[in-house]
Amino acid sequence: MRNWGLFSSFFLCGTVLAAEPSQHWVQRDGFQAIAERFTTQKTGHVAFMGGSITEMNGYRPMVMDYLTKKFPQTKLQFTNAGIASTCSTTGAFRLKTDVLDQGKVDLFFLEFAVNDDQDARHTAEECVRGMEGIIRQLKTTNPDAGIVVVYFVNESMLATTQKGAVPLTILNHEKVCEHYHVSSVNVAKELAAQISAEKFSWKQYGGVHPAPAGNRLCANLVEQLLEANWKKTTVSKMPDQPLDPQSYTQGKFLDWQHINVAPGWNLAKPDWQKIPGSWRDRFKNIPLLSTTEPDKEQSVDFTGRGVGIYLLAGPDAGVLEVSIDGAAYKKFPLKHQFSKGLHYPRSIMFAENLAREKHSVKMRVVADSSKTTSATAVRIVNILINE
Repeated sequence: MRNWGLFSSFFLCGTVLAAEPSQHWVQRDGFQAIAERFTTQKTGHVAFMGGSITEMNGYRPMVMDYLTKKFPQTKLQFTNAGIASTCSTTGAFRLKTDVLDQGKVDLFFLEFAVNDDQDARHTAEECVRGMEGIIRQLKTTNPDAGIVVVYFVNESMLATTQKGAVPLTILNHEKVCEHYHVSSVNVAKELAAQISAEKFSWKQYGGVHPAPAGNRLCANLVEQLLEANWKKTTVSKMPDQPLDPQSYTQGKFLDWQHINVAPGWNLAKPDWQKIPGSWRDRFKNIPLLSTTEPDKEQSVDFTGRGVGIYLLAGPDAGVLEVSIDGAAYKKFPLKHQFSKGLHYPRSIMFAENLAREKHSVKMRVVADSSKTTSATAVRIVNILINE
């Protein structure tokens, strides 16, 4: 493999523009209005949402550093709304709490291509519903917000890209970007092209959670996109209709104050030291709606057209039986492929095509008989409502 001066080209003069500009980003809206707000008002809110790639010390702080240097007289508020393992579905329901409630967003970076692929294993429909839910909500709160969707990559997605095809998650996220005139950055295509040119390797990139060189590869693309578009005006308006009427465009968490905790259930911080499996610190001290008792029924009343749960599915996760408005119970296995040793954050939708009116959902946990040891736990972080 040729030595192309990787790190010297990345860090020349403290800027982060690649030596050879890439064409693997798509500009759909300009960012002139954002640059003017940053410059004249000298304040701005920049938010990042995604999974662990966003949460980690990776491309996000690199882009933050670029923006801080680009607008040195501007007081920029940065929000890190990355949560490891979460997908775009969860993102659509936690957007209000984790991003919008932190203040009006001027510039928004969004990545869920990898997690929608390997964690959630989303269908094309689910990819659209989650991503559209996030983007339409954000644009509703601030039509002038700038959005950049970033497509990271895992090995299988890279293999698909190298064959000249488009990974399912990127293909469907890009449909949403086209509909809303949102710019995007395709790290998968850039990496595939540089590997083909013998300028980079998967090992240098660093894997699913990119190494510094892999994150710099992404940050370079983001900065090239922004540099090319700070002086271009915004021309698009929000489409009147969503791509999918069932997208989570009014997704939110149900306030626990609306829950009457049933006998056999509790709303409290679990005693994690006594529960098998590891957990992540962000969930350690929050109350969860939970039970380990089979057949204990919990009712939740809500108004909306979709309902589900955001939960931690660990080694002891059972199967949830759910009835909506008195209909027959349906089974929803709670365990995830990564639940063996971890209380894994995931979202499960029970219904997405209800009439927009009042409904009642009943839940009860039953034993997961797929294992030699029965598991009967459910631990709910939030109830998901799409109004």
